[in-house]
Amino acid sequence: MSIILDISKIDMVFPTPKGDFTALQGVDLQISKGEFISLIGHSGCGKSTVLNIVAGIHQATSGGVLLNNKEVNSPGPERAVVFQNHSLLPWLTSYQNVELAVKQVFAKTMNKAEMHEWIEHNLNLVHMSHAMHKKPDEISGGMKQRVGIARALAMQPEILLMDEPFGALDALTRAHMQDSLMEIQAELNNTVIMITHDVDEAVLLSDRIVMMTNGPAATIGEILQVDLPRPRNRVELAQDATYNDYRSQVLSFLYEKQRKIETLSQPESKEKSSKTKEKVA
Repeated sequence: MSIILDISKIDMVFPTPKGDFTALQGVDLQISKGEFISLIGHSGCGKSTVLNIVAGIHQATSGGVLLNNKEVNSPGPERAVVFQNHSLLPWLTSYQNVELAVKQVFAKTMNKAEMHEWIEHNLNLVHMSHAMHKKPDEISGGMKQRVGIARALAMQPEILLMDEPFGALDALTRAHMQDSLMEIQAELNNTVIMITHDVDEAVLLSDRIVMMTNGPAATIGEILQVDLPRPRNRVELAQDATYNDYRSQVLSFLYEKQRKIETLSQPESKEKSSKTKEKVA
């Protein structure tokens, strides 16, 4: 598979009143076209910072991002973002919220009838055609998030960036949204980068799970290849030994290996280790 996105040795340093804060250090990741990548880690590990750099919202202090061998240095329609908060404009209907994005990207290439057909097509993809003329305060949280995804997909992005898109939803709605996302990706072959705190979600959806170390100076700790056949059924996978092994590996990194990394990175620990070596010598 061809590499569509190259995140090359990025560092991110933020100035603060107490001095520079290194949020990311040496983050290096290559992503193939059509891959589903999950970024997982504890709060404050720089997941959103990575996503914002790929989106062009932040500029890396060093290193860089290439999309189809072109440098990413600003936001663009080829990278659509879906946030945890649906971010719909409350005075517009579902249709109009999607229309806003379509006009922004396709104003010069689509006529009015083509735009209308394209908007309806994307709302239908997320099963929201029945509520296309309702405003955000007339639909549920899960429905709002579906419209947000439809708006992102309608831009025909090469990369779909999702920042905990289902984090605010109840468990049942979240499961339905995960299933819908798998169906959409199977149909469109989107390249997806998703931030999540949910281990089960990461294993269910991903081709690879990128596990981040804790900040400051967060980086990629491990990458887990998830070789589960698609389409994936959550009920069947719950009893699958391979699925549960992947799940166990992610949990092990987050709660055991991560603790060891932190212990070894503490100055006191390094000093004790050094003294121990001296005694042995």
